Amino acid sequence: MAVMRSIMYIPGNNPKFIDKIASIPADIITFDLEDAIPPSEKEVTRVMIKENLHRGRDGGAQVYVRINNWETGMTNDDLEAIVWPGLDGVTLAKTGCAADVQRLDWKLEELEMRRGIPVGTVKISMLLETAKGVQNAGECCLASKRNVNAIFGAVDYCRDMRVKLTSAAVEQQYARAKVAVACRTAGIVAIDAPFVDYKDIPGFEKNVADGKQMGYEGRMIIHPGQVEPSNTLYAPDPADVQWAKDVVKVFEEEGLAKGKAAVSLNGKMVDTPVYLNAQDILAAQAEIDAKNAGK
Repeated sequence: MAVMRSIMYIPGNNPKFIDKIASIPADIITFDLEDAIPPSEKEVTRVMIKENLHRGRDGGAQVYVRINNWETGMTNDDLEAIVWPGLDGVTLAKTGCAADVQRLDWKLEELEMRRGIPVGTVKISMLLETAKGVQNAGECCLASKRNVNAIFGAVDYCRDMRVKLTSAAVEQQYARAKVAVACRTAGIVAIDAPFVDYKDIPGFEKNVADGKQMGYEGRMIIHPGQVEPSNTLYAPDPADVQWAKDVVKVFEEEGLAKGKAAVSLNGKMVDTPVYLNAQDILAAQAEIDAKNAGK
């Protein structure tokens, strides 16, 4: 699974933002064809995104495109324009049910076959941002082998629920937790909603901490100033990495090597679940180290 600590959205019709991609250290750059683009600009934006797909990698990121949802009647035109070699994935806005994801999977396979792209190359990211999408989160996340993440879209969700969006995020708790559980059920990455008050870094940090405790492993970013904090906050804490190394060492040397499944470390029991948790932490850190080394 690719590192997805920060997913930076770039308006697909804005050369100024596109020119800055190389300076943005996000794990994923997503060209936006949906909310950031007015209807009159959709066609020209499709062309611009196709021409600039390769530039999405300038900062070492993967390249995604957020496409319009099926109900708009624009999804096929979006896909015909942007599915070319160099595209890592698409994010389907306002995903509502498994059929939305399956239909997207079929269309991607058709385009890959027509354009000489190995089938399965283009991955699927889902925005679960309506009451319907949240209610059907489990089936959406399990609907395709292409699925790699689901993003909780708090802004549209709150609008759909007719409630006020707040930084405290109390109104988001149920939906936020349900999306995270659905992602873990499907073995994909849970990506948290944008934190719209981008100047409030302490508030952002608290919100990230709350989401991490629900199972979120990355963030949809709407301002470049949030990218570095997001990369740091979603990476394993150095103290946890050291703890994980100690756990793996003692469990393998004093436990597994001697036929035991429980040992002691600093006065605390280390058994198989603790060992597996430590391995997960080290695997995540190794993935981040490999990504940084490849830049």
